[in-house]
Parts: sequence; structure tokens; C-alpha cells
Amino acid sequence: MRHSLLIAVLCVLSNVQLFGQSKFYGSLADSTITLTKQYVQYDPTYFKLDYPNGDVPSDRGVCTDVVIRAYRKMGIDLQRLVHEDMKANFAKYPKKWGLKSTDRNIDHRRVPNLMTFFGRKGITLPITSNPSDFLPGDIVCWNLGGAVTHIGIVVKRKSADGLRHLIVHNIGSGQVMEDCLFNFTLIGHYRYGG
Repeated sequence: MRHSLLIAVLCVLSNVQLFGQSKFYGSLADSTITLTKQYVQYDPTYFKLDYPNGDVPSDRGVCTDVVIRAYRKMGIDLQRLVHEDMKANFAKYPKKWGLKSTDRNIDHRRVPNLMTFFGRKGITLPITSNPSDFLPGDIVCWNLGGAVTHIGIVVKRKSADGLRHLIVHNIGSGQVMEDCLFNFTLIGHYRYGG
């Protein structure tokens, strides 16, 4: 009797935990969609930012700024978190751009750094060709060709045929929602709950 009661309690607790995670990712996806209502010009300029919670001007940004702003709406400061993790674990981060030290103004605005951070601190998910494997709140990364990388967030809305969730990203036309999950070579799939 005691054994079956323990199993029942564990099942209830795991369902509560799963529900909490689902609620977080659903809220993240919703907050990401709100970003599409704000005009943003694609602008990769290096900006000196406040720290913590620094952001580029609200009408400027790149793909990583979509992710940063969506998480900030959830109370999570990726600028601080990525900077602190890079300071403590610099050797684990890519040395692209000839990095010799951290820079709290730009570290979190680089796709390879976000991929490393999400891989270290979140859940790395399989990269598949099955659209149902990509859920609202998931982070996806692509290689656009050569060394050009890109990042976006999966949202709840679906493609016209209902097969794929849409992505909010900024690939040059501002913060937009598009059916582009499989338009480029996928190189990363993560879930990060803060």
C-alpha cells in the first residue's frame, strides 16, 4: 500500500512540474509574438550597453535580440547570465572573432555563444525533420551558409497547412513571424527555462 501511494504522489509531482514547464514555454512563445508588433530595423552595430539588463535601442536589433527581448519579458536577463557563464567558463565558448576575453556588451548577442549557453544550461534537443518535434518556446538555430548563423523562437501559431509552428526571428526585415523552420540548415534545438 505504501509503495503504491508513493508512486501516486511521484506521478502527481511530475505532472505538476511538467505543467509548470509547459506554462513557462507557452508564456515565452506568447511574449515572443508580442515582439512582432514593434518596428525594429535590422542593425548589427556594436552598442555599449547598460549592465545588467542592457538592451540596444528598441527600434534596432538582430536575430539574437529577439531571443534576448523575449526572455527579458519573462524576467530572465540573458546579458547577465551569458556574461557570468562566459567569465566562469571561457574555455567552453567558441573563440570565433578572436575572442580573448568577455564583453558584456556583445557576448549574449552572438548566436554561437547563445548556442553554447543554452546547451550548457538548458536542454539540447534532437535536430530532426519532424515538425512536431519543435514546440512553442523552443529555440532553433540555423547555418545560413558559410559561417553565418541565425536564431529564432518557435511560437504557438502554425503554418497555413497546419503542419509546422511558426518562428519569430529577425533575418533582416525586423522582428517577424514566419513559416521558416526548415528553410535553412538546422544546427541547434534547445529548451531553456531560466
